[in-house]
Amino acid sequence: MLFLTSNGLSSNRLIERLKEECKALSNAVIITTASVGYKEKDRHIPRLTEELNLLGLTVDYFDFDVQVPELLLKYDVIVINGGNPFYLLNSMRNSNCQQVLEKLVLNKIVIGISAGSIVMQKNINLIAQYSPEMNDGIDLIDLKGFAFTDVEILPHYSRFLEKFERFEERAKAHEIKNNCQVIRINDGEGVLVSSEGFVLI
Repeated sequence: MLFLTSNGLSSNRLIERLKEECKALSNAVIITTASVGYKEKDRHIPRLTEELNLLGLTVDYFDFDVQVPELLLKYDVIVINGGNPFYLLNSMRNSNCQQVLEKLVLNKIVIGISAGSIVMQKNINLIAQYSPEMNDGIDLIDLKGFAFTDVEILPHYSRFLEKFERFEERAKAHEIKNNCQVIRINDGEGVLVSSEGFVLI
């Protein structure tokens, strides 16, 4: 199961929806790779840990930069934390995690947060329009994601409307150019993806 969120399980309705899925589960892992320079010390980690604890899950941490992806297979819930999507995508590719990710999405609960949601999509082209400077020093040319869903989200929508010039206009242009639908989600919202389609929560 794939759950694409803006900023984690940060609302009661997201927690309540996941409770149904986590009743018989015991452990979770937070992937910290995208938080460059902070990792486990990222300021969001305590809140994410608490959210998972509310679901009755014990929590560990994982970093694609220093650990092998096969370790993720022992967890029931895998949370891919946010940060720099270029760095995250590059690190995940370098770890050769594609086959492990396929198993996780098919058999476990995978929760993306911001950048962690974006890399699971077909590409990160839309985010590259807004924040190309995040690619400085990484120099990622191929912006293809892992393509576990056709759904494309734009996280932190209301917050970013004021931050980026022509934010909505550029999102609409992206939809027209690529013949796609971008789901705008705010913090506290998520998109649950299944074989039957998707549901906005």
